[in-house]
Amino acid sequence: MQLIAYILVYPILWLISILPFRLLYGFSDLIYLFMYRVFGYRKAVVKENLRLVFPDKSEKEIATITSQFYHHFCDMMVEAIKSLTISEAQMKKRFKFTNVELLNDLEKKQRSIILMCGHYGSWEWIFILQKYVKHKGYAVYKRLANKHFDKLVKRIRAKYNSHLITTKETFSVLLDSKKKEELTINGFVSDQSPKAHKALYWNNFMGIKVPMYVGAEVLAKKLDMAVVFFSVKRIKRGYYETTFKTIAENPKDFKNYEITDVFFKLLEEQILDAPQFYLWTHKRWKHRDKVPAEFL
Repeated sequence: MQLIAYILVYPILWLISILPFRLLYGFSDLIYLFMYRVFGYRKAVVKENLRLVFPDKSEKEIATITSQFYHHFCDMMVEAIKSLTISEAQMKKRFKFTNVELLNDLEKKQRSIILMCGHYGSWEWIFILQKYVKHKGYAVYKRLANKHFDKLVKRIRAKYNSHLITTKETFSVLLDSKKKEELTINGFVSDQSPKAHKALYWNNFMGIKVPMYVGAEVLAKKLDMAVVFFSVKRIKRGYYETTFKTIAENPKDFKNYEITDVFFKLLEEQILDAPQFYLWTHKRWKHRDKVPAEFL
């Protein structure tokens, strides 16, 4: 069944991916109408999240942010599909880096990098970064249920010398690279919600105490990798600008979870500046009522 699904769906995705951008975003507008206006995909979750973190905003303001979010969400969907066939030149034109020299300087110092980001802006085209650095690229991801689509996603990322690894593989793969004295740059989307009973650390995110994902910080300290945050700003439809900021060049000098706290502070600044570009469909604050006594 997985193969049949792949055979049926892949040609459709490929046809969408070769659409000119003007038509591609027209298709995105059509998806928006059905996803937001007709079916209301996770609309209740989005509005609940927004009301939770922005208690002072009016219902009209919440509705505006919700609508803007869904427009952006649908754009990201079609941009992900566009990754199938987009040229390197087009991707470089549309996904720019303001200060890639920060990474180049770390490279000169023979420093591998943990690259942290949140579900903000766009992360679909970040893999073009490999054309500007010499580090070998890894990104932590959740394996897709359909093995054929999983292979497809890995193949797309590999075009730019980026390799997807699962959470369980991460430490062993990066430790092996370190033993080989390879320079690596390793992407972590670090604002996920860990299971409450397994969380090592809780703190405020957007004013609400929740469990924090600390895997990136722990690995950075164990493997002595510099930690860099990257923010993505949408310039206009289909165009993005990425800026890097060093969190910790020597992570072992930082107290436990201090790096994690800095990451979430930087992410919050992005969200407060333009909340419509955050991924509000996830139940990020679902464990807020389960805070252990030691973190109250």
